[in-house]
Amino acid sequence: MTSNFHYQNDQLHAENVALQDIAERFGTPSYVYSRAALTDAYMQFADAFKTREALICFAVKSNSNLAILNLFARLGAGFDIVSGGELQRVLAAGGDAGKVVFSGVGKTAAEMHQALEAGILCFNVESEAELERLNQVAGVMRKTAPVSLRVNPDVDAKTHPYISTGLKQNKFGVAYADALRLYRKAAGMPNLRVTGMDCHIGSQLTDASPFVAAAEKILQLVEQLASEGIRLEHLDFGGGLGIRYRDETPPSVADYANALLGALVGRKEKLILEPGRALVGNAGVLLTRVEYLKPGEEKNFAIVDAAMNDLMRPTLYDAYHEVLPVVRDATLASHVYEVVGPVCETGDFLAHEREMAIAQGSLLALMSAGAYGMSMSSNYNSRPRAAEIMVDKGAMHLVRERETVAQIFAGEKLFK
Repeated sequence: MTSNFHYQNDQLHAENVALQDIAERFGTPSYVYSRAALTDAYMQFADAFKTREALICFAVKSNSNLAILNLFARLGAGFDIVSGGELQRVLAAGGDAGKVVFSGVGKTAAEMHQALEAGILCFNVESEAELERLNQVAGVMRKTAPVSLRVNPDVDAKTHPYISTGLKQNKFGVAYADALRLYRKAAGMPNLRVTGMDCHIGSQLTDASPFVAAAEKILQLVEQLASEGIRLEHLDFGGGLGIRYRDETPPSVADYANALLGALVGRKEKLILEPGRALVGNAGVLLTRVEYLKPGEEKNFAIVDAAMNDLMRPTLYDAYHEVLPVVRDATLASHVYEVVGPVCETGDFLAHEREMAIAQGSLLALMSAGAYGMSMSSNYNSRPRAAEIMVDKGAMHLVRERETVAQIFAGEKLFK
């Protein structure tokens, strides 16, 4: 729990607002974010890399709410996108297209056209076929596409296999052994301009050494390119810095920066970073209410109104989120519970074996839910997606209305 989420008189607060007050006003389930926590997380990166030219590009996939994107844009951030839809969100939120890098393995011709029209900073190209398609699309548009290759350094990020992206068996990037040939090819294509090199090895990293190992391999390749007259303007080392969910001990942003900058001594290229989870993960919580307590012979269940469609991470990754009572009540007996939702799946759980003193109607907060919570949510079981609320000191602001069932099927049609 960060200082922006804390207890006052046994009531859990976001900054100066009681979460109980948010639940009473906006209902549950709801995502609640702290503006102060978001700002502080971004400034830690900005300050850590202030000794050299650097662009902090927020990974939009981690949380794409317009209010959050707008806040980061006003702080000076760029954006790392993986779809045309995310580009539209960035522009709608006031983001600068000239600070956008476009990653992802499956960019369509329409998405390439959209990004070229907007004037993005760079395409992070992930295959030879994509290079050829981008050259063709840019040629038809009579534009020149700025490109970097996402090079796969085959470095083990030592993280969950679903979020490891830098090994040979992963779908991301081009093989290290193929990179030199592909850079030569890109440099000779009439509608492309080689501007940089990209590398992203995974997410939720809790050790700085894989970042350094990847950087060292990338810099060897940069030197090879320079010897052939292909000089780069920027180096993009992606994101992936982990956060504390339970007992992890990730390096601080300052220590991470020092390790990475140590590997870049003497380099003059602009530095691009793509943090996502590290900026928003601990800046948000999922607020939910206990509908029923269901004791059993082997397990006790706390059935809440949030579910796997609201927070997919526990089901998908067996991820841990701390669960805290919004109001600490010393009169209640403590029991061990499985925290589960109403979705019709055995895999619909939010937490295992948590000891809590709660009752039917109690409010719970699932902590560290700001990253890959709302952005991965769905309408499974025709459940409307949650509301989102931003807290700024003593004020609460609704930044996404709760979805309605009518909105879920508004685009559907009957036929005879």
